[in-house]
Amino acid sequence: MSYSLPRRILLGVTGGIAAYKSAALVRELVRAGADVRVVMTPAAHDFITPLTLATLSRHEVLTDLVDRSHTGTWNDHVALARWADVFLFAPATAHTLAKMAHGLGDNLLLACWLSATCPVFVAPAMDLEMYRDPAVQANLAALKARNVHVIGPDTGELASGLIGEGRMSAPEDIVAALCDALIGRSALAGRRILVTAGPTQEAIDPVRYIGNRSSGKMGLAIAQAAIELGAKVTLVAGPVLGTVALPLAERVDVMSAAEMAKACKDRFADQDVVIMAAAVADFRPADPADRKIKKSSAARVLTLEPTEDILAWMGAGRRKEQFIVGFALETGSGLAHAREKLMIKRTDMLVLNTLADDGAGFGHDTNKVTFLFADNTEEALPLMSKTDVARRLMERIADRIAT
Repeated sequence: MSYSLPRRILLGVTGGIAAYKSAALVRELVRAGADVRVVMTPAAHDFITPLTLATLSRHEVLTDLVDRSHTGTWNDHVALARWADVFLFAPATAHTLAKMAHGLGDNLLLACWLSATCPVFVAPAMDLEMYRDPAVQANLAALKARNVHVIGPDTGELASGLIGEGRMSAPEDIVAALCDALIGRSALAGRRILVTAGPTQEAIDPVRYIGNRSSGKMGLAIAQAAIELGAKVTLVAGPVLGTVALPLAERVDVMSAAEMAKACKDRFADQDVVIMAAAVADFRPADPADRKIKKSSAARVLTLEPTEDILAWMGAGRRKEQFIVGFALETGSGLAHAREKLMIKRTDMLVLNTLADDGAGFGHDTNKVTFLFADNTEEALPLMSKTDVARRLMERIADRIAT
């Protein structure tokens, strides 16, 4: 099965035999699109090495509040807790569950837990009689009362050789439970979203074309962010090198503005949300040559004609409940022009970015944008990664749809 996990996950690995499963769990979380960082208890080192988890997560694994191997560096538990969008304890031993329930913070992992404000999940792992013990059940009940989500445990063969309840849930089942809990809260879960990305190329002859410097990174990041929230995403992409790591409902590759217009028109009626992030050419050669134009010293005039305005077509033919997002790229501030475009094209939202900002626009991994809404409100974002811009965009769309 394919799942998609949003955002950043802090994984706490505690000292039980099921800790060996945490390697497969990290791999599944990363495969599902999560950025995973691992904090281990000292006892967990007896069951799995930090090197294994560091290799799979691509981040250093932390254990101690004070890292004495690096001249006494302090590992900031507050910063770790604030970084996390999701906090997962797997395996969660009876010992750690008891400490959590009673507010103890005698190691880095528990200090992170006491500082966390994000959703917290635990995957208990212990032997049958330990799990049934009234004290353990009381601790789990106390944690549930504090909105901690409990995943499992499963029934099966235990380390003692007994058969019964207490086995840590399989890594893929933990990932599925996280997805169900997190994606289920999004207003975009199950929604059909059309995203366009990249440039278009308008042929002058079979060799040359008119194009632009769009890399498609912003559109691809938006498609990824939408899938992370459980949306069914159709991507219409111009000639771009990038891919989307998570499964798309459909990908349509096009070259020209006319091809992009047709692909979008054919699919528009079925979409709940449309995000036109592509840099579609405004003009194309009126009479492209069938053969390569030979070089000569004579001046040559290239006659251009306008391409179809896809966003205007959508605005004119939209259903009331559809949510349409346009993009505008300016070389100056462009705020007034962007507001005018939003009104004329009848979009619900417009994303303005400008080449005047360092690190923003074509080719960069970062962007600095302003969100404009049809109700005359706006939100200016600082320079941030295109991944974070995309996630912020999807959050705003989800907020608007939910209301």
